[in-house]
Amino acid sequence: MMAPVALASLAFAVAAVCAAIMGYAIQRGATCMVAAVGEVLNARRGDRLLALLEAAVWVTGGVLAWRALGGSIALPIGYPATWMTVAGGVLLGLGAFVARACVFGAVARLGSGEWAYVLTPLGFFLGCATIWPFLGAFPAMHVASPLFAADWLLLPFAAFAAWRGFEALRAGRGGMLAAHVWHPHRATAVIGIVFAISLIAVGPWAYTYALLALAQGRGDGVVVKVALLVALLGGAMLGGWTAGRLRWQAPTVAVMARCLGGGMLMGWGSLLIPGGNDELLLVGIPLLQPYAWVAVASMVAAIAVALLAERRLLAR
Repeated sequence: MMAPVALASLAFAVAAVCAAIMGYAIQRGATCMVAAVGEVLNARRGDRLLALLEAAVWVTGGVLAWRALGGSIALPIGYPATWMTVAGGVLLGLGAFVARACVFGAVARLGSGEWAYVLTPLGFFLGCATIWPFLGAFPAMHVASPLFAADWLLLPFAAFAAWRGFEALRAGRGGMLAAHVWHPHRATAVIGIVFAISLIAVGPWAYTYALLALAQGRGDGVVVKVALLVALLGGAMLGGWTAGRLRWQAPTVAVMARCLGGGMLMGWGSLLIPGGNDELLLVGIPLLQPYAWVAVASMVAAIAVALLAERRLLAR
């Protein structure tokens, strides 16, 4: 038996590697909700939305498989779906529209050297810090996830995983494994796979968790969450560098204002839900939490309305 300290250190090391791979995959993937909704409206295609959904499927399957093997996992708190959930989703969507990137997209843009996007997580932090004192704590109520009464989902997930594994094997035999894995759709799936592993290792840690914990002045696990955030950003930078996209792009005042303002709106929205875009997509949606589905639907609707309104204004 490993000592508890050694086991905790190993779990953190695994999570840190996963966070770095996740950052790399975010930079290579199709992970921005604004771009995903824009693709549906402009190109009448849903490739990016399907990629984000597949990432959630991998988290779902990973959690179910781990539980079937007898493993335990620290589950997040669930919340009821209320009007605040809808309002928070709308603010999250408007913030992503203003910044031209959701919290995933901001990481990808940072990895490409768009340094103004460092202001998006900073704005998120400021948004949390400014509104939190007026909201107070949400009731800590655990809303049971219907996922854990659906072990039968392991069968279709196993078939799906086998299909994806066969595709990767075939690409490897043709000397195209790297190109296959880092295709934008499959890179987004990698996000779900490594997030599931890190979720099992250290529990929920979405990078908006770290920013919220810092804004609240909480010390419970914040060091681990911040360290994983650093690993995530480092992985995104590595992804941009290896793809030849990491270059200096001098930010304009307008872009900096958009990034900061959009981040603040997303911070406000995440507190009303509660939960950031990454937390909703990689924790709430896979665990079939109703409030997460309501929040993401509200976010998508807000982005779509904003994009359509912008298109009409530009047409005039």
